[in-house]
Amino acid sequence: MAGSTLASPSAEAVASRPASPGRETWRRFRRHRLALASVGVLAVLVGGVLLGGLFWPVAIDDIDFAAQLQGPSWDHPFGTDDLGQDLLARMIYGGRISLAVGFAAMAVASVIGVVVGALAGMSRRFLDPALMWLTDLFLSLPQLPLLLLVIYLFRDSLKAVFGSQGGVFLMIVAVIGGLRWMPVARLVRAQFLTLREKEFVEAARSQGATNGHLVRRHILPNALGPVIVAASIEVSSAIIAESTLSFLGLGFPPDIPTWGRLLYDAKDHLDVAPHWALFPGGAIFLTVLSINFIGDGLRDALDPRRVL
Repeated sequence: MAGSTLASPSAEAVASRPASPGRETWRRFRRHRLALASVGVLAVLVGGVLLGGLFWPVAIDDIDFAAQLQGPSWDHPFGTDDLGQDLLARMIYGGRISLAVGFAAMAVASVIGVVVGALAGMSRRFLDPALMWLTDLFLSLPQLPLLLLVIYLFRDSLKAVFGSQGGVFLMIVAVIGGLRWMPVARLVRAQFLTLREKEFVEAARSQGATNGHLVRRHILPNALGPVIVAASIEVSSAIIAESTLSFLGLGFPPDIPTWGRLLYDAKDHLDVAPHWALFPGGAIFLTVLSINFIGDGLRDALDPRRVL
């Protein structure tokens, strides 16, 4: 009896111990059913494009004129194009590029946005209005015409330096990321303006902490929640931008079957081979939709004001 009496308070203390921030975030995220299902859909898509070649080792440039514009079958689960090329193999190969462009452009936009937003949020003089003026200037630019102009001007020179595929990849990532950092910068600046006046920041400042220390240890970690949500949305925007460029014929070369390029090639055969556009279009749709739902789930999970 005495042993059980002594053990019960410790058990109650363990049970009443607050969950760690990571566990609490995961618990909140799991309550968002659409976001949880979207994680599964995105994992299937990413796993399919990364590992699909191991289970479907068909070359993307194998031509079979006897199998032109065939619908889905056992030999070709996603059908074939006008040259008899297997669409499943081409989608697996092109999906790697489309997803890589999306995540790489998101990383570029997030890094630029965090740096600009942090500098503006910590500045108390002329730097803040100057950076916000620059941000507003970029926001006012028409992105698609500017994107097309930059690609038209620099595509050939980058191809000569980095190769046909590598040059276009670097150019598209740099241009899309360089034109999508403004919402992240404004969001980070707003977070910094709020957090720099909090009591724990003032306490650290009173102990002699420098601005760099305040940013690294106190302000930036507390501002990452909204940044993660914004970055997840930027992935879908970058994928759509790359698909738009490929559809317009200004993305990767014609022999690189990105999802957008497959849609571009299928536009003249929609009446006789709708499957050619259905599968890459569905892949883009599912990827963008799942990333948006994941962003919604992260927004709810990282918001401390929500009680789930």
